[in-house]
Amino acid sequence: MAIEYDLDIATGSSVAEVAARLSEVGRASGVFDTSVTPEQLMAHGTFALTRLGTTVSVLPQSVPHPWHPVVAGLGFAPTVGVGFRMAKDAEVSDQQDDMIRLVASLLEDIEGDAVLHFQYEVIWLLRRNGELSLHERDDMWPPRRLALMTQPYRRETHRMDSE
Repeated sequence: MAIEYDLDIATGSSVAEVAARLSEVGRASGVFDTSVTPEQLMAHGTFALTRLGTTVSVLPQSVPHPWHPVVAGLGFAPTVGVGFRMAKDAEVSDQQDDMIRLVASLLEDIEGDAVLHFQYEVIWLLRRNGELSLHERDDMWPPRRLALMTQPYRRETHRMDSE
């Protein structure tokens, strides 16, 4: 079974704008090679690969039903989704570091509420009303990952079903 994470964003930015910014920060940080384009990130059925083999895609989110976990649990409706699928032949922790590197840079330039989660069960980070919080577990947020976060944050554990 694949390990997948999703960044759901409720933003006024278009899917193309999010993909352009993600490809730019990915190339600048070395997570993507120079061949990764916004079009690759947005193409249905295809994806971009990171240096470690993580697949990344940026897709529009359809208008979710009221019972959608993000709408019901966190109170916002995502408009753009960024998917991260971990490669089986690379260390997951290293891929997670790259995922956080991408997400941290993306959130600097893309406004709106956002949640990075694992299967709607574990919320890694939540930005709501401009306030960023990171999960309290130190194994998820060791010092090397915390150092990637340039925006102010607090440590707080959130759940989809109890917000």
